[in-house]
This record gives sequence, C-alpha cells and structure tokens, in this order.
Amino acid sequence: MQALVLVGGEGTRLRPLTETMPKPVVPLVDRPLLAFMVDWLARHGVEEVVFACGFMPDVLRDALGEGEAGGPRLRYIAEPEPLGTAGAIKFAAQHLRERFLALNGDVLADLDLTALVRAHEEWGASATLGLYPVEDAAAYGLVRRGEDGEVLEFVEKPGPAERGGGEINAGTYVLERSILDLVPAGRPVSIEREVFPRLVGHGLHGLPVGGYWMDIGTPERYLQATWDILEGRVETDAEQSPDAVRVAPSAEVATTAAIGPRAVIAEGCRIGERAEVRGSVLLAGCTIGAGVAVEDSILGPGAEVEDGLALRGAVVGEGESVRA
Repeated sequence: MQALVLVGGEGTRLRPLTETMPKPVVPLVDRPLLAFMVDWLARHGVEEVVFACGFMPDVLRDALGEGEAGGPRLRYIAEPEPLGTAGAIKFAAQHLRERFLALNGDVLADLDLTALVRAHEEWGASATLGLYPVEDAAAYGLVRRGEDGEVLEFVEKPGPAERGGGEINAGTYVLERSILDLVPAGRPVSIEREVFPRLVGHGLHGLPVGGYWMDIGTPERYLQATWDILEGRVETDAEQSPDAVRVAPSAEVATTAAIGPRAVIAEGCRIGERAEVRGSVLLAGCTIGAGVAVEDSILGPGAEVEDGLALRGAVVGEGESVRA
C-alpha cells in the first residue's frame, strides 16, 4: 500500500515556533510528529510514503531522511506554489498508484487504517473517508452518512440546532486515482470543499475508525498530544511515564528545580536553581534561569528565559530570549 501525506501548511496557529520549522517536524516528546505518522502507516502495511511538501521541504527531508531499514520508503515532492489539498494530490499524480491512502500531515493518530482500506474495497468506493466521533463538531463540520456507509452530505458549520456530537472528517482517506479527473488544473483546489461534495452519490463512503486522533495545530493540542504519548493514550513505541515527565540525559537540571507533573525537557537544556517547569515542553538547548516559573508553555530550540520571570501559556520561538 502507498500513502500520500499532505504537509503543505505553514502551521500559523503554532507561531512563532513554526516560523523556523514546518509543523509536521515539530518535535513531539522525542521525535518529529511525522515520524509517529510513518510508524503508524508502517503498522498497517504501507510500503511507500510520498510527502507533498509546500513549506520548507528541505527541513522535512533532513528530519526524516529516506526511511529506515525495514520501514516504508520515503519520497518528497515540493509544490511550486500552494495548490490546496486536491491540487497537491494531483501534482503528485505521476508518483501515485491506482489506489492509495491520503492523509493530512498535522495529526497524531493510531486509527485503524487496515479496516478503512478493507471497507473501501468491499464497497467498491471511489473514495472512503475515515470518520472520527467528537462531542462538539462546531470547529470541524459534520459528515452525514447512510446505514450502508454512503456519504449523504457535509455540514461545514453546524447551526445551533445541529451542534453537538457527530462524525467529522479525520483527514484520512482511501482514494482511487480516477478521482483526480475531478480536480481542475491551474488553481488551488480543496478536496474537502470541491471534490468530495461532487462525489456524493457517486461512490463516496465514510467509515468510523476507532482509535486516537488529535490535530496538533494549536499550542493546547500540541501539549495534550505530548501528554497523551507519555501517558499511553495513543499507540506508539515511545517510552511512557506515569507522571508524563521526560528529561533528556544531557539536560542539566539544578537540584532545587521542580519539574512536572507533565514536562518534557529536551537534550541540552539547562534549568536553573529554584526554577519550576510544569505542563510545558522545552525543546533542545533551552536555558531557564534561576527562579523562573514556566507553566503550560512551549519553548522552541535555544530559547532563553531570564532569572525570576514567569511564563504561562506562552509559545517562544527558536532562539528567542524572554527578558524583563
């Protein structure tokens, strides 16, 4: 099986962290987000992963390489300009097989892709959407389907009477190459807004897929995904921690500092005397001064915080200094 992963977005909601690195390679616990995706795809028999890149493609290649021995082969395709989700798929057409998985590259998930592919084949579908249940679909939009799995309609912004629980598009698809005939050339095209609505009644199906799914596009979701990895709520091979604390061996933490609950201190970080780090992620090489309190924050590589300051709910970019 082959998978196409869409990694063209700039991750604007995670700025300034994503000003120097694409969102899909932002580290989660101990590796780039996309490394978790590659492992997930490999568990479901994917042999080749094609990355449709739009933002900093060289950074992506440097982070992931060509694939590990025994794992999927990795290939990178750089869009000449933003093409939208459908446009990016069509741009990669010459590298795609007759049937392939297509996924958004900004999620942490362990959904049952094997069941999704099997259902697609049994239905003889043109496209099958992986659906995920949520308690509040207002931020995502709903997908309505019949008992046979056929998609009936999309409700992009549910009104007050329709809000509540429902099934949303999880950004995970099985596609037949033939649907690319519906994608016009010469302009950006959204598969969600332009292609899938045209397929309603013409072989478009949806299947609820069990498991974990988290869009890490905001600081709050990024932090939650981190804790979910460490606390074992999502299937990964990362080492779990009962208090969700991970301190790299090369980090220097003062004996009077307080770390956790819930904290990731990456390699090369230095934590000063009486500092407190709770509910936060410090990426490689951060320096936290004496008496600093960091809570519910994300600090990019090489960030520094001056003695005695307090950060709460902050996102600090790579190499930035926080001073009084």
